[in-house]
Amino acid sequence: MAASAARGVLYVHSSPGALCPHIEWAAGRAIGRAVNFTWEAQPVLRGAKRAEFYWEGPQGTGAAIASSLRGWEHLRFEVTEDPGPGTDGGRWMHTPDLGIFFAQTDSAGNTVIPEDRVRYAMEIAGANPAELHRELRLALGQSWDDELEPFRHASDTTPVVWLHKVG
Repeated sequence: MAASAARGVLYVHSSPGALCPHIEWAAGRAIGRAVNFTWEAQPVLRGAKRAEFYWEGPQGTGAAIASSLRGWEHLRFEVTEDPGPGTDGGRWMHTPDLGIFFAQTDSAGNTVIPEDRVRYAMEIAGANPAELHRELRLALGQSWDDELEPFRHASDTTPVVWLHKVG
């Protein structure tokens, strides 16, 4: 019996230029065929490149791509795998400082937090609402989203403007 087909997207949010061919090789190996990305400058980080690649493969390909890129220094990426009939979707996010985060996703792309994880957050937090908030943010991967957000929107036509707080 053949594995069910899956599809998704690899977003390389920032990579040093010298690493780009290695990323293509690793992703291609995970997908099972050679791939070529269209690399663009990443305006948020001088000298960095960015790319988006839509992939198709058997279920689990998203995890294979994320595993092949996990832990690479100076690399920020996201991999999505769309849900299919009888299967959940997934989203992997990676940053150099935080490492990798995985979340199950539903058919609308929402992060699904398993019941046991919610119960754990409630147990840890007790009656402290700030601690519950912290635990739920962790379960949602909020720190990864916060770090990747400027890189996601850097391809928009509006230039990125960084405001620095002084004092």
